[in-house]
Amino acid sequence: MQYDTLTQELVDRCLRQGADAAEVFLETNRRLSLAVRNGELETVQEWSAHGVGFRVFVEGKMGFAHSNDLSDASVDQAITSAVAFARHMTADEHNLLPDDPEATQVEGLYDEDLAGVHLDHKISLITELETLAMADPAVNRSGGSRWGDGERAVYLANSHGLSKSYRSTSCSFGVTVVAEKDDQRSSGGESCSRRFFADLVPAEEVAEEAARNAREMLDPQMVRTQRAAVVFDPRVAGALLGGILGAINGERVLQGASFLAGRIGEQIGTELLTVVDDGTLPKGMATAPFDGEGVPTRRRVIIDGGFLRGFMYNTAVASRAGVQSTGNASRGGYASLPGIGPHAFYIAAGTSDPEAIVRDTPRGLYVNGVTGQGINPVTGSFSGGAQGFWIENGRRAFPVRGLTIAGTAAEMLHGIDMMANDLDLNRTITGPTFRIREMQIGGI
Repeated sequence: MQYDTLTQELVDRCLRQGADAAEVFLETNRRLSLAVRNGELETVQEWSAHGVGFRVFVEGKMGFAHSNDLSDASVDQAITSAVAFARHMTADEHNLLPDDPEATQVEGLYDEDLAGVHLDHKISLITELETLAMADPAVNRSGGSRWGDGERAVYLANSHGLSKSYRSTSCSFGVTVVAEKDDQRSSGGESCSRRFFADLVPAEEVAEEAARNAREMLDPQMVRTQRAAVVFDPRVAGALLGGILGAINGERVLQGASFLAGRIGEQIGTELLTVVDDGTLPKGMATAPFDGEGVPTRRRVIIDGGFLRGFMYNTAVASRAGVQSTGNASRGGYASLPGIGPHAFYIAAGTSDPEAIVRDTPRGLYVNGVTGQGINPVTGSFSGGAQGFWIENGRRAFPVRGLTIAGTAAEMLHGIDMMANDLDLNRTITGPTFRIREMQIGGI
């Protein structure tokens, strides 16, 4: 079926049924999931699906409906429902559709070779991954290894003449293991996700990291409550970025529910802090040529050397704010309306070696795991559970669990005094190793 042609025909059908303007978002998906535990194949799941969402406008009022059946009768019923819903809604002058016909040229979204990788090879890969992780003498049991891959296609058209599409692939594998000592148990895991099968890291690297993550957290100790430096591992950069992400959501800003509202152009952090949202990263797991309503993606610097440069908007919220969409309309799929979300959202790399940061820290906490919400996007306060390693005299002295760390966004963002060069852009919300000069650490 020619889905590009179909989406345009469906836009016309919406207009014939009474819509003044219309958007059609059609999606196809295929997914495969495998799981192995103790050398035995436990799960094989494969599914494929397609569906279409209709966003229509009648006299400035919006209605939405969707269908997972592309037959004429089903799509006609969905369109009729969407138009009927719109007529019962309240008009809003900001109910708009984008009209930019361009799409960003991006590389590395679709792996032609992925479909040719045999099922037996995928099973063999994760079986080997589990075996390698279990070979560590400290590891006593397996939490299982897993594989996932998929293919997705998006087709979007609207009554302003937009007609865009793209295809993407993804694949991932990972393992979880448990290290035991006396009555202690410590779990650890590692995974790898890529657009292209050939870019997956060797199974040996994933297995070694998973076993190390479990083994190194045995024999944890507690430390007294104090203020000290805190070093954040790249895996927990989201503890900082999650709150920033919520605070730069343009809708939150308009509602006054952001600690960054009204602060464009102000220095909100140290000069070492640059935060980027990039929808154009080659082979990026969140890369796409356009966002969830057809606006071309781009690379945006949100925080530049500590200075706040902008917020994130979709078309409707941008109209309310009197600005242009930033290409950040997010969409969970054909059954959802556009929200606001990031693409590849990361703290830019610095120049320090990550181990040099530890060596330069006489006393402090190296965090590799956090619990809690991170920075509150409304108030800017931060509090959460933490685990990792206690640093003494520039080295990781012993593992720690059950600690808390607390502070404010201002203290944290202005307190970053070292930024490492170990940024991994294969993660979608990430950053390098960085150090905050001082935070409150709760222990005993």
